[in-house]
Amino acid sequence: MLFLIGLGLNADSISEEGLNLVKKCKKIYLENYTVELPYSTQHLEEVIGKKLFPADREFVESLKIIDEARKLDVALLIYGNPLMATTHITMVQESNLSGVKCKVVHNATVLDAVGVTGLQIYKFGKIASMPKWDEKKKFTPDSFMKIVKENSSIGAHSLILVDIGLQFPDALNELKISAKNQEVSLSKIIVGQQIGTKNQKILYRPLSELEGFKGVKAPFCFILPGKLHFVESEYLESFQKE
Repeated sequence: MLFLIGLGLNADSISEEGLNLVKKCKKIYLENYTVELPYSTQHLEEVIGKKLFPADREFVESLKIIDEARKLDVALLIYGNPLMATTHITMVQESNLSGVKCKVVHNATVLDAVGVTGLQIYKFGKIASMPKWDEKKKFTPDSFMKIVKENSSIGAHSLILVDIGLQFPDALNELKISAKNQEVSLSKIIVGQQIGTKNQKILYRPLSELEGFKGVKAPFCFILPGKLHFVESEYLESFQKE
């Protein structure tokens, strides 16, 4: 049987249900390509009490793990919620088609944790993903900013998930260039660092001020506020002092 188990947002947030299922599994993989974990694999192994095997994109997309699950109980641990990535949804579909039982154990994700900013969740629009640009090939896709533009047209907030391996100064530069290319006005921006962990930090600053910040740790995300309710505005003001 195959188990897709959400880890939540910090090393200790795996649910009791998830932990109990992991302990019965013969092999446990840790998905390592959708997000940079805000804690060490060793810490997670100590929490779980078992050895973890890394699972990169090639391995997960090959669906070899489904073949293993025909013979023994196998778990794939995934940061946040298991069904955030389309690859994992495909795994569930393929498991069902192959006659392999599959169970999903949900957990918290950044999609709901961004409520810590004080922004109302139902006022968020489409989610955008910022890719890591290949500067050598001059490949600089900025279509994620089109989503921001669309959200902005209806006053919705935009959550931008930042690709793994993209450092804060580079991500900020991509944001700046993409906004210029797509004619999107950037005023104050929210940066969410390692939301849901002990190292959580929320910054609310104009772009010019954020360019002077160093040491923002991954995983982090950007939020471009849309039309703000006065309660949201008041809540955000507290993050200008951090």
